[in-house]
Amino acid sequence: MLCCVLASSGLPSHHAPNFLHCVGHLNGGSFRGMTGALRSLVEELEQDRSLDEPDRLCRRVEALDRLEAYLIGGNESNGAGIHHRARALYTRLEAANSELFRAIRDEIQRGAGPDILLRRHDAGRARGEGYDYLDELIIGVLQFGEPGAGVVPLGAEMVFYQPTPARHIFDLIGRTALTERDVLVDLGSGLGHVPLLASICTSARTIGIELESAYIDCARQSAQGLNLNNVTFLQQDARTADLSVGTVFYLYTPFIGTILRAVLDSLRREAASREIRICTFGPCTPTIAEEQWLEAIGASDADRIAVFCSRN
Repeated sequence: MLCCVLASSGLPSHHAPNFLHCVGHLNGGSFRGMTGALRSLVEELEQDRSLDEPDRLCRRVEALDRLEAYLIGGNESNGAGIHHRARALYTRLEAANSELFRAIRDEIQRGAGPDILLRRHDAGRARGEGYDYLDELIIGVLQFGEPGAGVVPLGAEMVFYQPTPARHIFDLIGRTALTERDVLVDLGSGLGHVPLLASICTSARTIGIELESAYIDCARQSAQGLNLNNVTFLQQDARTADLSVGTVFYLYTPFIGTILRAVLDSLRREAASREIRICTFGPCTPTIAEEQWLEAIGASDADRIAVFCSRN
């Protein structure tokens, strides 16, 4: 279930293709075995009424993934009744998630404090650049529209867009301890996950700078739908953008080579007159770690966002 939702929101799907390949090679006996396994799973999940509790999102996402593994490409002629029960259960669990997302959105729209999302955060399950149930939560709350058909092909040294996994955004928010005096600038903000979550969970002002206009439109619509007034999205080239108001900058490797070099030079000029922090994730981190005007905060960990502070 998670892989399908992520795919529709610009996130990678890692499971469905392999599963469908396997389905194509199953014989009748294998299908009968799958039907028996599906029956056992449905009976297990039907008896677990805690799955309907709002805060059991992680457990529901796991259950939906398990059900989906049988329902995608399944042969319903062998066990139509159990497939019907599985689909009804799937629909029920999805409805519980939708109700949770709606309730959280309502609270954010009414100006709920940062705990509305922070209290639901834990360490997540995935590692590195993988996605987990927290991304399901964020996708459901932010409710991005589909980018229009006019997405411009990537230019040289531009990196294919992938949203920052939600657990890393929560980690960034916790480690930077953003206050009302901070302005977080996401360079290459895509659909706006980082600025939007930071605006919900902190008192800082947040800015997303993104070259792709279709992504900017989606991000602005999400912010408007949640009544967020402390987040701004600008369609600009990061090389020429005004960075003078930022105190914390974030890059999830949106570009490489000479573009990254130009942006780092701009940030170094900003750091000549004031202290700034730079947070990075992905392949750009080793390059930025070599900058002599920056000092790493904390130990290096490839599985976490890196935080750097400009030297005095």
